[in-house]
Amino acid sequence: MLPAPDAVIFDLDGTLVDTVETRIRAWLAAFAEAGIPADRMRVAELIGSDGRRLAREVARDSGRDLDDAGSERIDRRSGEIYGDLNRDPRPLPGARSVLEALDARGIRWAIATSSRPEQVATSVAALGLSHPPTLVDGGRVEHAKPAPDLLLAAAADLGAEPSGCWVVGDATWDALAGVAAGMIVIAVTAGAAVNADALREAGAALVLETLEELPSLLKR
Repeated sequence: MLPAPDAVIFDLDGTLVDTVETRIRAWLAAFAEAGIPADRMRVAELIGSDGRRLAREVARDSGRDLDDAGSERIDRRSGEIYGDLNRDPRPLPGARSVLEALDARGIRWAIATSSRPEQVATSVAALGLSHPPTLVDGGRVEHAKPAPDLLLAAAADLGAEPSGCWVVGDATWDALAGVAAGMIVIAVTAGAAVNADALREAGAALVLETLEELPSLLKR
């Protein structure tokens, strides 16, 4: 049985909104423009990590080393393409209801995403929230996931101790960042690009199929 959370920190893409496939398409297009061969499965497993890291890893797979400017350029271009593609994102099953359940119980929550600030507004709007969320994006920190910086910043914004926070995400990078931050990790597979075993190996204490299962955990 998990201890009750003082606060809950959610990933955005693939956790609250069904955007992972759109992210993959945007990255593949950005690599194609840059003349860098990119394997779809490799890109998929890196979704959710720091974008500059993703660019460097995929380029290295093809025998190219990107400097900071090159990785920044591809990361930014991927974001631009994603913005054009991400016109009608849909919340994943249980996304709205779990956020409403947290509000009803007076449990603080936030969204922490490696995405750049200009990439998140459309997806957050798709959630149809009654109030603006506490949001920490990749522009707030020097190192995004799997570094713990985003999660620690979100906990600080919420006024919560990291040890009292649950982290909810769909990627191994969410799990690795949560473990590094000293938080309890709950993984969700509904929008994920990886399987449950990979999420457990990365440190998830619990793996759920959808967010619809999460409110029942709050009642324990």
